Amino acid sequence: MQALSVRQPWAWLIVQGYKDVENRTWRTRFRGRFLVHAGWTFDEQGYRQVCAAHPEISLPEPEGFPRGGIVGEAELVDCVSASDSPWFTGPYGFVLREAHPVEFRPLRGKPGFFEVDLLDEGEA
Repeated sequence: MQALSVRQPWAWLIVQGYKDVENRTWRTRFRGRFLVHAGWTFDEQGYRQVCAAHPEISLPEPEGFPRGGIVGEAELVDCVSASDSPWFTGPYGFVLREAHPVEFRPLRGKPGFFEVDLLDEGEA
């Protein structure tokens, strides 16, 4: 199955169903279900922006976000260069549907979409 690394808190926002667009600098032709991998890097500025712009979202404290592994899955249904979503900042947006969390599985991430063998044990 394909996976995509996303920095926290963005990975959490995706799998909890808040964020319906993942912003990237590159296009993709991939469509379908994929695993959401939370990278080790935490976006402090993004965290503060989400707290200010979306006080209705009860974000965990920064140290409470799982990192370095699979945290959920979602379906990528389109790749757009414009969107009405409040989460879109571009230049490209991966439009997501049916996202949900899964039990954390430590796994090393990679750039872009990467293949994950669901039968192998994860590695941090």
